[in-house]
Amino acid sequence: MLLDFAISSLLTLFVVVDPVAMAPTFLVVTTGMPRVSRKSVAVRASVIAGAILIGAALVGDRLLNVLEISLSAFRIAGGLLLFWIAAEMVFGVRSRHEGEAAEQAIEERVRNVAAFPLAVPLLAGPGAITATILLAGQAGGNLILLAILVGVAAAVAGSCLVTFIFAERISGLLGMTGNIVLSRLLGVLLAALAVQYVVDGIRSIWP
Repeated sequence: MLLDFAISSLLTLFVVVDPVAMAPTFLVVTTGMPRVSRKSVAVRASVIAGAILIGAALVGDRLLNVLEISLSAFRIAGGLLLFWIAAEMVFGVRSRHEGEAAEQAIEERVRNVAAFPLAVPLLAGPGAITATILLAGQAGGNLILLAILVGVAAAVAGSCLVTFIFAERISGLLGMTGNIVLSRLLGVLLAALAVQYVVDGIRSIWP
C-alpha cells in the first residue's frame, strides 16, 4: 500500500506540474536576466512551489474551508492573473520593461517572477494544489502516507529546479530572434491555458 501510494502520488504530481514543459516558460520570463539572477529565480520558484504543495498536503483543505474559498474561485483567480502575464508576453511589454530596469529593480523582479507566475500559478497552480489535496484525502490521516506525500512534493519541486537549471543553457542557443518568437508563441499558449483555468472554474460553479 505504501509503495502504491508513493508511485501514484509521484506520477500524479509530476504529470500535473510537468516540470519539463515549464522549461521554455522559465526561459521566457527570465529573458535578459544575468546568469546568477536566473539561478536565483530557479531556486526561489522551486522552493516556493514545493512549500505550497507541502502546505496543501498538510493543511490545504482545512484552510480553504476556514476561509470559505472554493477551488473553482481559485481556478478563476489564477487564470485571470496568468492571462495578464500572457498578454505582456504577447505584446512585448515585458521585453520593454527589461531595458529600463536598474540593478535594484532587477533584484525585485527576481523575487516577483519567482513567486508569480513561476511558482504560482504555473508550478503550484490550481491543478497541482487540487491534486495534492485529493491525495492527502486518500491518505486518510495516516501520518506515514502524509509523510510520503510531503516527500513526493519535495521531489517534484526538486525536479523543477533541475529542469530550470538545464533550461538556462538553452537560452544562448536561441538568440535574440528565437527568444522573441518563443516569447510571443508561449504568450499565446499561456493565454489559452489561463482561459481554460477560468472556464474550468466557471463550469465547476455553473455546470
